[in-house]
This record gives sequence, C-alpha cells and structure tokens, in this order.
Amino acid sequence: MTAALDGLRLALSWLTVLPGLHDPRRPAPDRVAGRRAIAATPVVGVLLGAAAAGLVWVLLAADLEPALAGLLAVAALALATRGMHVDGLADTVDGLGCYGDPARALEVMRSGGVGPFGAAALVVVLAAQALSFGALAHAGQWLALVAAVAAGRVAAVLACRKALSAAAPTGFGALVAGTQSRWACAGWSLALLAAAAAAVPGRWWQGPLVVAAALGLTVLLTRHCARRFGGLTGDVLGASIEVTVAVAAVGFLLGG
Repeated sequence: MTAALDGLRLALSWLTVLPGLHDPRRPAPDRVAGRRAIAATPVVGVLLGAAAAGLVWVLLAADLEPALAGLLAVAALALATRGMHVDGLADTVDGLGCYGDPARALEVMRSGGVGPFGAAALVVVLAAQALSFGALAHAGQWLALVAAVAAGRVAAVLACRKALSAAAPTGFGALVAGTQSRWACAGWSLALLAAAAAAVPGRWWQGPLVVAAALGLTVLLTRHCARRFGGLTGDVLGASIEVTVAVAAVGFLLGG
C-alpha cells in the first residue's frame, strides 16, 4: 500500500502542478519509482478528467457557449499539467516530420522551438479536444468526458510497455520506458473498457469500441516513434496522451 501511495504521489508530482508533493529530502526517482508512478498515472487521469468536467459544468451553468467552455477546459488541463504533454506533442510531430537519422530527429525535438508540423498538430488535436469536450458536456455525457481524459493516461501506461526501450540512457524516457508489465497494461485497459460501456447513452458497445481503437492507435504510434527515434522519449509519452484524449473524445460523439 505504501509503495502504491508513493507511486501516486510521484505521478501527481510529475504530471500536475499540485503544490507540496515534491519533497527535496527524498532520493531522486529511479526506475522502480518510475514504474510505480506510471502505473498510477490513470488515477491522475481520472482526477484531471473530473476536474475538467466540473469546470465545463460551471461554465455551461454560467451560460457560456459549449465550444468556448471546452476550449477553456483544455487550457486548464494544459496549465494543470505544466504544458508538458502539448509540448511533447509538438516536439514529437516535428521530429517525425524532419529528414535524417534518429539522432537528427532527437536534435530537432530538443531544439525548444515549434516547427510547422508541430504547430499544425497542436491546432488540430487541441481544437478536436475543445470542441468534443463542449459537445459531450452539452449532450450530458459527463462520464465520456472523464473517460477521454483518463484514456490518455492509460495510453501512457501502454507506451511504457516492456516491448519498448528508451531512446537515450538519461532523461524521463530512461526512467519509465519498458517498466510496465503486460498485467498492468491489460488491467488498466480492461478497467477503462468497462467504464466506457456507460459513456454513450443507448449504445453500450460504442464506448468500449472507441477506447479499444484509441488505445490501439497509441500502440501503433509509440511503436512507430520508437523505430523513428531509436526508442521511447518523454515527448512521445506526451504526444500519446494528447492524441488518445482527442481520438476518444471525438469517438464518443460519433453517431450522436
């Protein structure tokens, strides 16, 4: 139990701006701590999803347009996560779009700027999230909104599956790549599939189907990125989170 709580504490410290979670007296995280933190990441996703849903509910109650409410919720999530995931999305897409070997792609990703590919990805993915959040809330699909945000964090667990190694011996990727067992990946995936059965009223099958498609896309995306970059990086984790949230949120709206 203590190990699980330590993992959740570290996950919150890494993935949110919540104060008071970083204790300088603790030793620097190692791969064991990284494994526990990534395993607890879906719990952070549920908390962030509930917070986003609550914010949208308040904004709609104040007669704000659903699209604008969704946009503000996406902005709040970016602030709550220090913008790390959106930065990772832009860097990953820029790396995928450049010419050259893996070393050159990693250099582009570490440059700190946002290129045309990254900028386009940010516009498309974040706009899809914002409009979907607003539409889901307007339709009363609050569980779907929470599930979409949580799906992004389950995607992080799948991205850290044992089949993928880190692109570099240091950095965030080295702490978490290859740390998650098949049981961890399967357990969180099944939990999300079960919860998603209630995400789309009147069509119990659609939620699990959407989740399966979104997580399957995560597996393909991270596999391709690992081949292109020579392994997993923290930026790829951020990209997998943001893309999965967008795909799940849009998927929950199909046919509505």
